[in-house]
Amino acid sequence: MKTLYDGKTKTVLKEEENDQVWLLFKDSATGEAGVFDPGSNTVGGSVLGKGKKGLQVSQYYFELMQANGVPTHYLSADLEKGLMQVRQLTVPPLEFVLRYETAGSMCRRFDLPEQIPFEPVYTEVTLKSDEQGDPLITDRLCQMKGLLKPGQYDKALDILEKVGAVLKADLAKMNLNLIDLKIEIGIDEAGNMYVVDEITPDIWRVRDTDGNIPNQIDCTELILSKLTKAY
Repeated sequence: MKTLYDGKTKTVLKEEENDQVWLLFKDSATGEAGVFDPGSNTVGGSVLGKGKKGLQVSQYYFELMQANGVPTHYLSADLEKGLMQVRQLTVPPLEFVLRYETAGSMCRRFDLPEQIPFEPVYTEVTLKSDEQGDPLITDRLCQMKGLLKPGQYDKALDILEKVGAVLKADLAKMNLNLIDLKIEIGIDEAGNMYVVDEITPDIWRVRDTDGNIPNQIDCTELILSKLTKAY
C-alpha cells in the first residue's frame, strides 16, 4: 500500500490497484512526557495493542452512528491487521468541537473554572495547525481559505451535535458522563459530509461516577470490557 498521510496515531494508506483507502491504527497515544491526554497535540508515548483496541472501539461507534442516521466514512475493519477501510474523501484541516461543560484548554484560554455546564451545548471549530496552536476559525474564514463552501460549516456542526447525542447516551449506559469531544469531517465530490478519522477515547473526555477523568488508555479498556459483557 502507498502511504498518503502519516499522522500521530494513524496512517492513511491506499491500495493503488483498486483505489481502496485504509486507516492503520497505531499504538501511539497523545500526551506529554509519558502522561496520556486526548486533548494534547503531541505524542506522549506508545502502548502495545492500543491501535487494534482503538479500532475495535471505533468500529463499534461508527456502526452505532450509522444505525442512528449519522453518515460516516467507515466501510469495514480488519481487527487482526489494525486496518479500517474508509471512503475516499476530501478532509479539510478542521476539528469540530462540542462541549457539555468547561474543561481543559477552554479553561486555560478563557480563564474559566472547570465543570460549568453548557445548556445548550457549546460548539466551536478550530484550524488543525500545530504551528499556529489550533486557532478558532469562523465560517467566513473557512470559506475565505477555501476549506468549506457556503452552508457546510453549519451542516458539520449539525452532524457534530448528532454524534454527541448518540455518544453521550451510549456512554451513560456505562456510567460515564461525556465532557467534550472533537470530530473531523470529510466531503465527497457531491458535497455530502461524513464523520471521518475515528470515534474513540482519543477524541473525547468522560467523567466516571467518582468524578475522575480516565485517560484514553484506561477509558478504552473500560469500554471494551463493557462491550465484551454486552455481547
